[in-house]
Amino acid sequence: MESSKETIQLSSTRRVPVPEEKNDRIRITPNGGPRVAVPSFFTLINLFCGFVAITQVHQGQFSYACYLIILAGLFDLLDGMVARLTNGASLFGVELDSLCDIVSFGVAPAYLIYVRILEGSGMFGMIICALPVMCCAVRLARFNIQFSPEKKPDFEGLPSPVYAYCIIAIVLNIDQETWLLRAGILDTEVFIPVVIVLSLLMVSLIRFDGVPRISFVYLREYPIASGAYIASLLATIFFPYSGLLLILLVYVLIGVIRASMRSIRMLMMLPR
Repeated sequence: MESSKETIQLSSTRRVPVPEEKNDRIRITPNGGPRVAVPSFFTLINLFCGFVAITQVHQGQFSYACYLIILAGLFDLLDGMVARLTNGASLFGVELDSLCDIVSFGVAPAYLIYVRILEGSGMFGMIICALPVMCCAVRLARFNIQFSPEKKPDFEGLPSPVYAYCIIAIVLNIDQETWLLRAGILDTEVFIPVVIVLSLLMVSLIRFDGVPRISFVYLREYPIASGAYIASLLATIFFPYSGLLLILLVYVLIGVIRASMRSIRMLMMLPR
């Protein structure tokens, strides 16, 4: 009788292991915790700038909206730099960054396009403005499944911040009535194909250069690229509107021309 009581007591005090919940989408890695919170703060500031940009578009303050999107891009650059410096890269940060980017560099520029330029085009204008948002979402989803914590020299598809900067550069040149507007380069008939092409480039397989880590080693190993970046910075400072647009145009053309030449070489190597 006593032995049976002991058996019952032992069985009642025995701890049954509880299976841990599995989450294949986000896993807490050893570099989580406060290290993830620091870059995530900059990511949320990016989202805040994108949201305020949308409100400024709604109020007709298009230039303020453009500057806020530029500021969102700077915070988007900072969160990646901080994540690498603090070893705080995580799947949570990647997902959060993409969710914020689709607002700041997808929805905000698209709404800016619609209100500032294509509002009078009716349903056709809505479709044109919705295209970059959908392409931005596809591009970010593809980036997430290919994510690697290592810094890559280039990106597959046009980065969404570059697309957003192209749009705001066009809008700023229109609002400031630069020589590009007077020359007829920024007419609506030209603007619509530009939006379509930029949207398709985001989901393309064309590789575009990433932002380099400026250092003495990089300056020594890549003097031409370093000189080009310095010249671009100076052009943006002295010609803030037309300079920014022309630099972005050259950046996009370099990626497209490089991919075209690579395709031509591959075709020439095929057996006939």
